[in-house]
Amino acid sequence: MSTCLFLTFRCRTEPVTGELAEFAKHLRSAPGLTRALVHTASSASDPYVSDGPPPSLLVQLYFREVHELEAALARDGQLRALTSRDEFPALSAAEITQQAMLVRRFAVPDPVRKSAPGEPYFSYLVSYEGEAEDLNAWHSHYLGNHTRHMAMLPGIRELEVYTRMDWVSALPFTRVHFMQRNKVAFDSAEALTQALNSPVRHDMRADFRAFPKFSGPNNHYAMSTRVIEPV
Repeated sequence: MSTCLFLTFRCRTEPVTGELAEFAKHLRSAPGLTRALVHTASSASDPYVSDGPPPSLLVQLYFREVHELEAALARDGQLRALTSRDEFPALSAAEITQQAMLVRRFAVPDPVRKSAPGEPYFSYLVSYEGEAEDLNAWHSHYLGNHTRHMAMLPGIRELEVYTRMDWVSALPFTRVHFMQRNKVAFDSAEALTQALNSPVRHDMRADFRAFPKFSGPNNHYAMSTRVIEPV
């Protein structure tokens, strides 16, 4: 099971294109990185929730092993440069949170994206930020039942669920300990909106009402997603 680092940026001023390009270049060269996703704010119409503006930027960094992830977060690691105000003035001044999580991937009927190579696709990122009354019961229901509904969303290309783990980091960013996150991906914002207004979404909402008890925020954000290939 691979690991994924979530870095979430809420920027006071929007980073310029050149800063984002240099940021992507820096991510690409992190040792042990197998995949990077750069999400920027987008929008979609969900009939059940409206959780306010998405974060300015959310980055997912995938590593095969936790020790590779922690090496990138060490004092002399590749990601230390993200704190540089000279190199990344807008990003380093943002409100930044970090969380490392385990990745669970689920099969979908048609995972082949129809968008052109290099073009963005669209993701719906969901976070459960509090606690379950019975975490084992929560994961048993979500991973065994709710994901079956999610996988049938029309046009879905990717489905991942992320669960908590302990990790070591020397970065000064605020650590968060969300109980769970998940991501579904689609070819376009229109495809995402269609899926969110489909009968499957209504089935998902009915299943949501049957979840084991949990507390805390549950946020949903539509994001435009670009893949950064490691060198």
